[in-house]
Amino acid sequence: MSPRPRNSRDRVPPLGVTLTDEGADVAVFAAKADRVELCLFDADDHTGESERRVELTQRLHGFWFDEVPGIKAGQRYGFRCHGPWRPWEGHRYNPDKLLLDPYARAIEGEVRWRPEVFGHHVDELLTGDPMIADHRNSAPFVPRSVVVEDGFDWGDDAPPQTPMSESVIYEMHVKGFTQQLPDVPEHLRGTYAGLAHPAAIEWLTRLGVTAVELLPVHTFVSEPQLVQRGLVNYWGYNSIGFFAPHAAYAAATDPEGVIAEFKAMVKALHAAGIEVILDVVYNHTGEQSVDGGTLSLRGLDAAAYYRLDSRAMDNDVTGTGNTVDLRHHAAVRMVLDSLRYWVEEMHVDGFRFDLAVALARGEGGYSPDHPFLVALTSDPVLSQVKLIAEPWDIGSNGWRTGQFPPPFAEWNDRYRDTLRNFWLIDLAASSHGQPGHRLSELATRLAGSEDSFSLGDRGPIASINFVTAHDGFTLADLTRCNVKHNGANGEGNRDGMDHNRSWNHGVEGPADDAVEAHRRRSRRNLLGSLLVSAGVPMITMGDEIGRSQRGNNNAYCQDNEISWVDWDLDEDQQAMRDTVAALVRIRRDHPVLRQRHFFGKRPPYADGMRDLTWYSAGGERMEGEQWHDPYNHSLMAYLDGRVVGGASLLVVFHGGADDAQITLPRIRAVTQYRLLWDSVWERPDLEGATMAAGASYLTAPASMQIWRAQA
Repeated sequence: MSPRPRNSRDRVPPLGVTLTDEGADVAVFAAKADRVELCLFDADDHTGESERRVELTQRLHGFWFDEVPGIKAGQRYGFRCHGPWRPWEGHRYNPDKLLLDPYARAIEGEVRWRPEVFGHHVDELLTGDPMIADHRNSAPFVPRSVVVEDGFDWGDDAPPQTPMSESVIYEMHVKGFTQQLPDVPEHLRGTYAGLAHPAAIEWLTRLGVTAVELLPVHTFVSEPQLVQRGLVNYWGYNSIGFFAPHAAYAAATDPEGVIAEFKAMVKALHAAGIEVILDVVYNHTGEQSVDGGTLSLRGLDAAAYYRLDSRAMDNDVTGTGNTVDLRHHAAVRMVLDSLRYWVEEMHVDGFRFDLAVALARGEGGYSPDHPFLVALTSDPVLSQVKLIAEPWDIGSNGWRTGQFPPPFAEWNDRYRDTLRNFWLIDLAASSHGQPGHRLSELATRLAGSEDSFSLGDRGPIASINFVTAHDGFTLADLTRCNVKHNGANGEGNRDGMDHNRSWNHGVEGPADDAVEAHRRRSRRNLLGSLLVSAGVPMITMGDEIGRSQRGNNNAYCQDNEISWVDWDLDEDQQAMRDTVAALVRIRRDHPVLRQRHFFGKRPPYADGMRDLTWYSAGGERMEGEQWHDPYNHSLMAYLDGRVVGGASLLVVFHGGADDAQITLPRIRAVTQYRLLWDSVWERPDLEGATMAAGASYLTAPASMQIWRAQA
């Protein structure tokens, strides 16, 4: 290790534990502490008997730091903070609590909750009575931070840097995807190594996706109430370590091996041309509310790291008990340092920010000019990777779709709801002769949601289009269930969304072959629409094979067959996989489907055509009254390929419950149309018809077609 200048008393070293020639530089933020101790443990000590304490002697601007000789890679450690117990001011210092290093690169062990610690009424915690606080040594019950060395043979690894306009994102769970994948060796299933296995990568490349978006892989903990019910936090939205990969997802058993395994996964996916996007949860931590656990930030400086109200209680806009306060420099620095670490050291390609509005709340609510967003989008490293916001939280005025600054993209819930309305809710209404929604809303979503994303020169690539995500029904359950079936969660079916815009096609749950055939077509319609829409499509793990969660629309605590992908595929599931791959291929082969700019901004061509023209079922241009007719269920989009130097496409959408007569529009220089795909097809490899411009055909109920225009 090369020598470097020694720290002086007026310069804080990098936060965390950084190895040097003589030992390590140690630094932690604990502004109101009176004393901070570094606690060292033997590797095989799970009770705390080997604990050795080293007091940090340097203090500056709220940071405690020192040079500690003799520390080597593999050292297990934590912190203890001495200071005031004044809950009414937000200070809960308790040296009996062993605290995780917020900057730990590796974390070993799990939290062992003691049920008797929980259950104190919040008002009791405000009294300041130190007897109410838990004053037993927590060392036997909490994980250890672990000192590690950076370093990995990345070889010729390079980020794919797929443009957003060409991206197809696959949202997935590391364990859920690989736990039952047959060709992955059993000891690698459910792990980073399992996702790096050729069998897993072959599936992804066969689909044609360009990026995986991994549900949280930061070290996380299960909430005590789940543990008491015999369940776990499966999704992982409960972080306790923003720098350390979750060790339970590794086949490796040593901390440095976990990191190496994660890096090897990234390297393998990059070699296949697949980017790695992390779903990151910086808006809250696994410490929950003030009557929850003290594991790290709360014991170091709760008043700095968490949003507190006038009573010094948690100001929770996340629904989890606490909210990280990115108005404070220590919290902002921690998040930015974490993001840079995952890009520079772990080579990931981007981030999806959970409840991103919570990250950008100032004193008066959300602001697109929040210092954190300014720092993030101007950072020379972080501004160059993919940044995706979940643009809401549960606080006041928390819904902010379309209001994040460039270069952010955002999950587009308007797109999700509109597509579900057209293909499911309106179809159900049509089957009873009832009106549906206006087609103008559908057209706006298919064309990239300009009404939401026009500010800041963002374009349609700011819209992450999706019809399902991890949170909610799977695509199969969306077409099988009118109501949620969350009994397995142990909350009396009260959890999860009640308004899902789903339709069971007349029968709740499993049904006969005829009903199942209609459900499969609805799924093809939804995925077909997704993959021809302007914007960035996101497919949820398993939707390509009709994965069901047995009607559970909130399977966050189901680490079992409810959530895992079942790879025992029947013919229909294989056909569905091939259909999704074919649709991705059509998108890839036709640049007109991958617009970076909104339609209608260019002047018309000499023949009067624009880059996008809407037609009615009769082959005439859509008029005002047709856009607003709630009984009109048919629409055609002609995408002129001249704008991108490619082929032109005509996409037909018919959402009605009856057959419809479709007339292919007469367009100058177009003599005929060749059918590329029809959602009626159970398999995508059928030979499509060729029809003359102006010809008519009878399309099936609830179906869509993709035609290629030919001269």
